[in-house]
Amino acid sequence: MKSKVILGVLFLIVVIGAYFGFQFYTTYFAANVSGKEKYLYVRTGYSADDVYKEIRMKNALNDMSSFTKAAGKMGLARSLKPGRYKLSKEMNNRSLINMLKAGNQDPVKLKFQNIRKKENFAGYLAKNLESDSLTFIKLLDSAGLIEKYGFNQENIYTMFIPNTYEMYWNITPLEFFNRMQKEYDGFWTPARKQKAAALNLTPVQVSVLASIVDAEALYDKEMPIIAGLYLNRLNKGILLQADPTVIYANNDFTVKRVTGPLLRVDSRYNTYKYAGLPPGPIMMPSINAIDAVLNKDNNNYIYMCAKEDFSGYHNFAVTQAEHEVNARKYREALNKRNIFK
Repeated sequence: MKSKVILGVLFLIVVIGAYFGFQFYTTYFAANVSGKEKYLYVRTGYSADDVYKEIRMKNALNDMSSFTKAAGKMGLARSLKPGRYKLSKEMNNRSLINMLKAGNQDPVKLKFQNIRKKENFAGYLAKNLESDSLTFIKLLDSAGLIEKYGFNQENIYTMFIPNTYEMYWNITPLEFFNRMQKEYDGFWTPARKQKAAALNLTPVQVSVLASIVDAEALYDKEMPIIAGLYLNRLNKGILLQADPTVIYANNDFTVKRVTGPLLRVDSRYNTYKYAGLPPGPIMMPSINAIDAVLNKDNNNYIYMCAKEDFSGYHNFAVTQAEHEVNARKYREALNKRNIFK
């Protein structure tokens, strides 16, 4: 009888131990991430309750109660860090909580190029980073801040060198600007600055011209030729007469044919009316376009016109008479396709 009691007690201990062991395992070590969400976003200022709400809304976990229990025991509320966290399917609570406490974020890869206007850029940043577009726009338009970087409100866009960058999702707009200035300073090496000086241009002016070249060229191999042509016009004091600048000045990017009314817009970006370069870029120029200006083709071209076969290539000319022949071919091709604006 005594041995039966002892066995019964031992059995009860084993059962109780198994129960608590199972509870401990399911709370901390059992797979719990559902795999329905790739990332968990913890915004700056979020509390643990906000995180719980976010997780419930996204159905990111299979068992919410075990997570909240583990989070309470592990002190998540005291050490929660904002960020963008990658959720691996079947990750356990302990690993997830430790990741949130340590701030072990998955960095964002920002890849931007040929973005047309500052507003578009701010929208792209807001889509991929924590801060909203209005915050980025305010900084882009902040004269006091921009001057510290050596730019103005018209040309600040040239500071952003198109590339692929890794950074944390919750980087502040000011931290982002500082990072971009460092990237800009690193891009403009002594060799590039020397080439710009040889063209009698500043790095900003090179980027402004590159934005026009980028807008004109469908193919990279034409960029140095177009850059050489525009530099010829600049050096001879001839109006650039670049159609993309007129389209930008009219703020109508559906235009396929630049006509009289568009050419009359009174804007410093209208290079049919105002001599020299516009005050700022008409789009974010690519690195290829910037380097095409710095390594421009040595030609005598003054005129260019899109080829009448709509291949995206251009006919180049030295004289106005040659250009008129090319332009007439292109106008006729546009008319045949009923493209009048």
